[in-house]
Amino acid sequence: MPFCEVAKYQDTADRACNNGIRIFYRTYGGGPIKVLMIIGLAATHDSWGPQIIGLTGTDVPNDDELRSPDRNSGGNGIEVCAFDNRGVGRSSVPTEKLKYTTKSMAKDAIALMDHLGWQKAHVFGHSMGAMIACKVASTVPDRVLSLALLNVTGGGLECIPKLDWQTLSIAIRFLKAKTPEQRAAVDLDTHYTQEYLEEYVGTTTRRAILYQEYVKGISSSGMQSTSGFDGQINACWTHKVTRTEVELIRSAGFLVTVIHGRYDIIAQMCHARRLAEKLQPVAKMVDLHGGHLVSHERTKEVNQALLDLIKASEAKMSPDDWTNLPKKHPGWLEGGMTCGILSTKAGDDVYSATSIPGKVHLYLIYLYGVFVLMFDYLRKGLKILKPAKFGHALT
Repeated sequence: MPFCEVAKYQDTADRACNNGIRIFYRTYGGGPIKVLMIIGLAATHDSWGPQIIGLTGTDVPNDDELRSPDRNSGGNGIEVCAFDNRGVGRSSVPTEKLKYTTKSMAKDAIALMDHLGWQKAHVFGHSMGAMIACKVASTVPDRVLSLALLNVTGGGLECIPKLDWQTLSIAIRFLKAKTPEQRAAVDLDTHYTQEYLEEYVGTTTRRAILYQEYVKGISSSGMQSTSGFDGQINACWTHKVTRTEVELIRSAGFLVTVIHGRYDIIAQMCHARRLAEKLQPVAKMVDLHGGHLVSHERTKEVNQALLDLIKASEAKMSPDDWTNLPKKHPGWLEGGMTCGILSTKAGDDVYSATSIPGKVHLYLIYLYGVFVLMFDYLRKGLKILKPAKFGHALT
């Protein structure tokens, strides 16, 4: 099985901290174009399946003995690497929460590039993986050919999902889920729009089909350990892209695509749009009718957006020809963390912290945060009596 020993490719300080950390990865397809795909919270590398097939024309790993020797067929000359982040799947699971940050996980990704011998690559990330991708891009901007951020949000309070009773109910069900069946049921409501789940495929709803697939996937890979889940939550909560890092990405010379589902209840679109605005003029915003797993719900559109990004980057397209965002005004959307009223071309709302709705949202976020903390303390107390386990989330 292919593993990367990250400490072998790091400096002395990081080597001491990451000694023994192994990252499990898989490569697909072949050709001169390299794409590194970073998945999100609690998910494993195969969650990129629809995009791996769309980019390379196959979902059979290159190390599989059944793999065709002709790796370039149907894949546009693209080789993809997808991997399990530390804390999940077959990668190492450090027990110390402080060993999970988006910066340390970005260094895992950079070590993997070194391990593969990739000097440069297109870097695509989903959810927490998009947070990590931002850190990769700001740490080694000279090694990034393009950056795709799917369903991205900021750290801290920006991680708090859309606030309504439906989301609160899903959060409680998520924390209480102990079996693959329970986890699969709540994951569907977390990842997809209800409209998509209730569509019929033949005589069966998509919900029923996906439920069986989720149960099978969670059962085969096993439930994620508590330390891995808590560590990755810590990485999201402590994540922050500073103004300096934004400027490093914006001025590095590569193009950026921010892709988001309009009805994502986990990562709110306003935060993604704000980041895209900050990255002007190199960023393009692509908002689609879908939920948090818009990459699965709107596979064709997402794959096309990723291919467009690769082609535009390879063709050296100018940022002015690439972006679809309005011109940036000095100081606009530089601060604030909440969503308020701001008209956009797509008809979505971006909130201002100074608006009345923005202030109300701030208060609701505060109450929600208190609830989450109380629930977490209760959960940790119950763990003394009976340890809890968490499974796949694909977020």
